[in-house]
Amino acid sequence: MNRTVVTPLRRPGQSGQSGQPRQPGRSGSARPGRARKTVALGNSTAPDGLAARLFLLSWDPAKGKLRGQAKLGKLLRAAVLIDLQLNGNVADDNGRARVTTAAAPTDPVQAAVLEELRAVGPRRWRHWIDRRTHTTVRMVRDELARAGLIKVEPRRVLGIFPAARITVRHPLVRRQLLNAAHDTLRPSRLVSRVDLRDASIAVLAATADLRIVISKEQRLRHKDRLAQLAVRVGPVVPVLKKSLQQSQYSAGG
Repeated sequence: MNRTVVTPLRRPGQSGQSGQPRQPGRSGSARPGRARKTVALGNSTAPDGLAARLFLLSWDPAKGKLRGQAKLGKLLRAAVLIDLQLNGNVADDNGRARVTTAAAPTDPVQAAVLEELRAVGPRRWRHWIDRRTHTTVRMVRDELARAGLIKVEPRRVLGIFPAARITVRHPLVRRQLLNAAHDTLRPSRLVSRVDLRDASIAVLAATADLRIVISKEQRLRHKDRLAQLAVRVGPVVPVLKKSLQQSQYSAGG
């Protein structure tokens, strides 16, 4: 039987308790970041990337399938962009994503998206949220499968269309991620002290109306707090909201 243990994990590019993005070119004299905790089950640990975490959280344990798949691609793209910004790889330049000189991330999905940005040059955040969404979903899924966190089984819808059945192998990892996201909404916690990556999960899920993570009741009850957290997370969130609204409007039209 796997025993659940808690091990400290320091996130790359995070330089303080507030979880503020690392500033490229700044001296290394700043205080070291506070060690974070992540749940480990046997050889499995919670993924550090926001996109991977949101993928796991999008899985509905009651129904055994992903929720919000129509929005998942844009949601994961936004998550990767936020990770790149928090790590100091990308900076906001008057509404455009500009690549910095910081060392490339080791996460394969983040590294691939960063190469897209580097090859094309500065573009509006919306451009990068809407780009290669299906490819990003597959990349995140495949990385989670390689890490042993999910199981991917090929199947066919109506016996014709290829699809995949997703199973989360370690539900406790998902539950811990969910608890961390919900913990950011507690009024007793100062908004300025909430870990930015945990806050990003809550804000992104609320923005995409991913109710398997943030319910409608939670979104309404914590509306003001979510807005405050969104300001800390940065420029990607409002752009994601507009992109999703436009997609919904186009589909309705």
